[in-house]
Amino acid sequence: MYYAKKSGRQNYQCFRPEMIVEAVECRSIERDLRLALDRNEFTLHYQPKIDLKTGSIVGAEALSRWIHPTRGPVSPAQFIPIAEEAGLILPIGAWVLREACTQARAWADAGMKVKTVTVNVSETELQSDQFLDGLFETLNTTGLDPKWLELDITESALRKRIEHKMPILKVLRDRGVKVSADNFGTGYSSLASLQKVPLDALKIDRTFIRRITDNSGETTKVSAMVEMGRKLKLRVVANGVERTEDLELLWDHNCDEALGYYFGEPAPPEQFCEMLRSQVISTSRNSIAAA
Repeated sequence: MYYAKKSGRQNYQCFRPEMIVEAVECRSIERDLRLALDRNEFTLHYQPKIDLKTGSIVGAEALSRWIHPTRGPVSPAQFIPIAEEAGLILPIGAWVLREACTQARAWADAGMKVKTVTVNVSETELQSDQFLDGLFETLNTTGLDPKWLELDITESALRKRIEHKMPILKVLRDRGVKVSADNFGTGYSSLASLQKVPLDALKIDRTFIRRITDNSGETTKVSAMVEMGRKLKLRVVANGVERTEDLELLWDHNCDEALGYYFGEPAPPEQFCEMLRSQVISTSRNSIAAA
């Protein structure tokens, strides 16, 4: 039944013995997740976001990591869906926000030039009655200026029940918190619908970026998404850049910012701080051409 529901409902699934193994594994992870926060097993890594015009680091995307005492590192792709299903995403999300804001304030106090720290927000968090109060309480407690914080909300989450989310997004905008549409291109939003939503950036989904140099159709899609961002006067961020060829195409289409393994993998705060100090991963079109 649960497998059928996960497959989009209105279908059936035949029993397979491995379903029992997977179900037991999920319940085990859920049980350990309930203890992970109290045991301080979570940590944050930060991935640099690059200004494609200057080649400098302008942002840090906060990504949660779980180091299990016996399993070792557990992939977010594995534990985040279970946390969502078990109702644990709210306390985990609150911890991520608090930790990221604390770190961003520390960077600001140290004179580090990072314009924003980005935190992913799930639809469950956005729908919580305590979301706005909790967010602004965290900003107040950590002393972080709201303009330093950017929230990534998936395009699909923004489209669902948008009339209920608009007041929340308006409060965020009025208070200075930035909002970006994450996984952009996968939710099939129209220009007309996006014009109504108070956004600061569009974040092109990594699946399009990975295929732009191998598929002319994907290149056309990316070009259209960048142009849509231009018409809406939004920053356009490319996620998942891994090759120089990707950069060349993004430069040609005047994309504003990018992040991905080409610039550096997500790193612990200390290592990210070294990146900020040295700007060793800084790159621009001129520096690539010179190399």
